[in-house]
Amino acid sequence: MTRTELTQYLADFLRVSAFKDYAPNGLQVEGKAEIRTIVTGVTACQALIDEAIRLKADAILVHHGFFWKSEPEVITGMKQRRIKALLAHDINLFGYHLPLDAHPMLGNNATLGRKLGILDAEAVEDVAQGLVWRGKLDLPVSASEFAATLGEVLGRTPLHIGESSDEIQHLAWCTGGAQDYIDIAASLGVDAFISGEVSERTFHSAVEQGIHYYAAGHHATERFGIEALGRHLAREFNLVHHFVDIDNPV
Repeated sequence: MTRTELTQYLADFLRVSAFKDYAPNGLQVEGKAEIRTIVTGVTACQALIDEAIRLKADAILVHHGFFWKSEPEVITGMKQRRIKALLAHDINLFGYHLPLDAHPMLGNNATLGRKLGILDAEAVEDVAQGLVWRGKLDLPVSASEFAATLGEVLGRTPLHIGESSDEIQHLAWCTGGAQDYIDIAASLGVDAFISGEVSERTFHSAVEQGIHYYAAGHHATERFGIEALGRHLAREFNLVHHFVDIDNPV
């Protein structure tokens, strides 16, 4: 398919225009016009770019791309090296942040919910651009059992705030750096909230509002959406797809 076709398809499929975001969603660095091989990964780091070059990719699709509002605008140092490598090998870079978090079928929240076996999973309406999801487990489990399940699914041990012996069944979650949505989760009356990161204040919010909190890793909670998107594109458009997971403990 062409670069233009892929750009337009993803803009429509992910409803890019519906989101107010911290970085541009869509094509961020322009490469070759024809796309046959795509690489997906969580973050457009140098290691991912190097692997895409080795795999002779025409495009890289990531959740965390470039040009965040809080970063310097100049293209020097690390950013220059990354962009130089993309341009030298004529590789397109596409980034999709909040639209990928929120997508009802292939998004980070939707795919994490399925991986964890959460039933009746859905976005909470009219809250945080549809980024906070809720659902329930088939049966109540102890908080420590659920922590073990998270560890198995994500390949890393989560930080758990709360009493290990408590039973939990009703959950809310938002992948990535969404620890401050714990107040929204508490207002929903759920037993626990899952996100990727944790701040010092999160401990007090959890304890004082009587809600369990699981910090399961920013990278770990956001691996599944971009991989699912790549598989979808490969099926729909007969593309070669490689998901490259650059390990990140954070």
